[in-house]
Amino acid sequence: MSEKLNQLKAILGEVSDVGHAAAVLGWDQQVNIPPAGSEARGQQLGTLGKIAQEKFIADEVGGLLEDLKKEFDGADPASDEAALIRVASRNYAKAKRVPPSFVVEQALVASKSFEAWVEARSKSDFSIFQPHLEKVLELVHKYISFHPKAEHPYDTLLDDFEPGMKTADVKAIFDELRPQQVELIKAIAASKPVKDDFLYKKFNEKKVWDFSETIVAKFGYDFNRGRQDKAPHPFQTSFSVNDVRITNRFESDNPLATLFSAMHESGHAMYEQGINPDYERTPLEGGASLAIHESQSRMWENLVGRSLPFWEYFYPQLKKTFPSQLGNVNLKSFYKGINKVEPSLIRVNADEATYNLHIMLRLELEIAMVEGKVKIKDLPEIWNAKMKEYLGIVPPNNAKGVLQDIHWSGGAIGYFSTYALGNLVSAQLWERINKDIQGLDDQIRKGNFSELLGWLRQNIHQHGQKFEPQTLMQNVTGSKITPAPYVRYLKKKYSEIYGL
Repeated sequence: MSEKLNQLKAILGEVSDVGHAAAVLGWDQQVNIPPAGSEARGQQLGTLGKIAQEKFIADEVGGLLEDLKKEFDGADPASDEAALIRVASRNYAKAKRVPPSFVVEQALVASKSFEAWVEARSKSDFSIFQPHLEKVLELVHKYISFHPKAEHPYDTLLDDFEPGMKTADVKAIFDELRPQQVELIKAIAASKPVKDDFLYKKFNEKKVWDFSETIVAKFGYDFNRGRQDKAPHPFQTSFSVNDVRITNRFESDNPLATLFSAMHESGHAMYEQGINPDYERTPLEGGASLAIHESQSRMWENLVGRSLPFWEYFYPQLKKTFPSQLGNVNLKSFYKGINKVEPSLIRVNADEATYNLHIMLRLELEIAMVEGKVKIKDLPEIWNAKMKEYLGIVPPNNAKGVLQDIHWSGGAIGYFSTYALGNLVSAQLWERINKDIQGLDDQIRKGNFSELLGWLRQNIHQHGQKFEPQTLMQNVTGSKITPAPYVRYLKKKYSEIYGL
């Protein structure tokens, strides 16, 4: 191997180590930390972020990258070496524009903002969070200013989560998708309603939690390289390919949501556990993009976890675990219940037909925030108005409205559209998978997920960040991201459930 490539990998490995150490502190902040520890934790995260930033943007790294571009000029662009140089160069160019002092400031603000969000959400009081979100948005604008002027300022943010994607691209996809989803929702609303009252009975928390772990272990989530803990908002985090963790929560008013959250987060985690180990401690570790990442979580949660074959296997076990709640509920009724379409307040619990409308709402608000067209103090009122417009319902309080998501507290503005894009990618991949794996439904019906996970490992997981998302989709499915497969999936599924 090239001597200079070895030198570069040594430095990048140290940068990765510092980043993973910060990730451990971030995980602990959401799982274990006492409220009073927030400020110190922010300082610790800021220091680690500064060290990683300074180490990565050092002139030595820039020089090595320039030399390696010349050394590997003409190399196969799909080779690991060429991909590493390409991705590292891209990340270096972006990071070089951001002063290390800003990284520290952002970490401190995000840490305080997270604690304020937790308190505001628990008290349903937006005023507690408002000044922190104002500071977060101020830093977002500052971050945008460090980068070359884009077609739209939101492009700079979106590119961090979905490389190569533009705001105009997302809007075009959503504009094509929205009317088709609205039409489907109207058709469902005009049909005979589905009963799901049995889902909201009292369920034992520990039994639900244990059942969730049974499911994801069966999927292939490796508990020898992971664990599930409680947090205010479910998430997945990775410290190495051998330490990939998920968190979850239990909602007494929606107890079985824990099962689907576990499926969702395990989808993310199995992606991380399946990345080529050779990419550890390099910029190729991690997922190709958040949309590709989200496709994995939504696939396991919905295309697998809300399918009839899945529950043909798992429902007898669930019924045996909760006989008093589900004893009189047959499989078909349960299946329809967990797939009931009904406008709802909480995004993470939304059904597949309405979920993307939650994302479109957030995207519109984020773009308006970045453009300076809305004031933070007016967000609750605007949120409620858009919920009424999009879903026909109004949150009874801010905890179930504008305060429900964690993302803005950490400055993750530019993120939300990837959730909807992930839905599209999941269905697009699913069509390819069903062509490649004969009798997949029968395998799922028997609780056998190994061939499905193997396909994902081979075609998606192992590649890490080697390919940009659109390139990866083109390679695997023959097309860039398109809404058509997702619309086909929704129409087929809900036509059967609702007799459309």
